[in-house]
Amino acid sequence: MCGIVTVCMVFVSLTSAYIFRKGLPTLDDASSSYVRDWGRVDLPWLLLAMNTAILLLSSVTMEFARRNAARQAALAPLRSIPGVSLGNERTFPWLGITVLLGIGFLAGQWLAWGELHARGFFVDTNPNSSFVFLLTVAHAIHLAGGMIALLWAASSSLLHKPVEARRIVVDITAWYWHFMAVLWIYVFALLGIAR
Repeated sequence: MCGIVTVCMVFVSLTSAYIFRKGLPTLDDASSSYVRDWGRVDLPWLLLAMNTAILLLSSVTMEFARRNAARQAALAPLRSIPGVSLGNERTFPWLGITVLLGIGFLAGQWLAWGELHARGFFVDTNPNSSFVFLLTVAHAIHLAGGMIALLWAASSSLLHKPVEARRIVVDITAWYWHFMAVLWIYVFALLGIAR
């Protein structure tokens, strides 16, 4: 929760700066007058929408992984009773699919940044493009942190750590991952509404 609150505060600060800077004129030294230098950034909306769908799908697969870990933790005491057999159930690799979808989202963001460069928008093109890159890169960095947590959760499953320990790691990772999906929806909406 501390991490989520911290990330929220970062994005609240960035949003405040984004909205404040959008309405702020700057002094043009050549004409000694105030001008609006905000500029318009032509975002690759289709690519960003596909990235959004990938991230939302990864949130669904993460929820399946969380529920699977909770079910395994609930059934663990029954497995220790002599003579009780729960059968050989095969589990679906939800965490692995979530990792792949997370990598797909980050690759899609890389493609979106490349598309912005192809359209002539760089970090220093205008204040608006600076904020677009700042918001999306900040989200990508935080999502990469979530990817590290996902890899930790997946490795705890592969290394056959105790089931309760795996459940805790998967639960915490799921909370953060769902938060990253909601945060991306917020960033995506902010870029669409406040342009």
